[in-house]
Order: sequence, then C-alpha cells, then structure tokens
Amino acid sequence: MRTRIVAPDELESFVGSVIGVRPWVTVDQPMIDAFADITSDRQWIHTDPRRAAAGPFGVTIARGYLALSLVTSPMNDAFDVDGFTVAVNYGVNRVRFTSVVPVGSRLRGEFRLRSVERTPPGVRAGISVTVDREGSPKPACAAEIVLLFVG
Repeated sequence: MRTRIVAPDELESFVGSVIGVRPWVTVDQPMIDAFADITSDRQWIHTDPRRAAAGPFGVTIARGYLALSLVTSPMNDAFDVDGFTVAVNYGVNRVRFTSVVPVGSRLRGEFRLRSVERTPPGVRAGISVTVDREGSPKPACAAEIVLLFVG
C-alpha cells in the first residue's frame, strides 16, 4: 500500500490513518555483517553464526537498531507527500524492540500518521511505525518517528 498526499493542507486529513505499508525485506547475514561494520559493533550473537548456533536463539540475530534503521527506506517506498521541498528526520520517540530478528527473517513497516503540527519552517508530523516480522505475533520494533516537511 502506498499513499500519495498531494498538498500540505491534505496531510491533516490523514491523521489516524495508515499511510503506507512497505513490502517485505529479508534480513540476511551480509546485511547484519554490514551493519556491524558500519557501527563497529561486532558482538558474536550478530556476527558469528557458529558461536550463535550454540547461543540462546540458535542462529545469529539482527540488532534492534538495524530493524529501526530499515524504517528510512521503507518510508520512501510507503508514502509521498507533495508540496514540500524536503522532508528531514526530526527525531524518534518511544522506541521499543519487542522481539528478536533471527537471520533470514522478513520485515516490513506499517506507517500511521499520528499528529500534524504547523511550524515556521513547515509541518512536523508524528508517524507511528510498526516493523513486523513475518510469522511472529509481536513486532520486531515499534516507534514514533517525527518528520519535518519543509518548504
């Protein structure tokens, strides 16, 4: 599902609505390893499949922050807001990592517009995101992201 919001004034009419769902993405070991390289955090539960096989989950798992970082690209695939020059990240509220993400898991993001506030540079929007893990009753991550639409 992809939503196109064609004018800044239309944004308020979507408060409370799901504005996009990103297709499934597979979290594989190369993705987990690349995230470890970027963050300089190579904890064995994420990067050592042999050692992780004997660990509490039986396989490597992705960091919660990797699941959260996957929100940015899915947002671009899930919804468009026209009438602004740019959208920038303003912040993240109340992040929770509610289940582990074993290697090979498939994740997707659902985005619900929670609030819209007009500000001098544009519009600040609170968007709740749920990162679902296929086959899991609990999401991998839940957060409220805040975007600032400028121009």
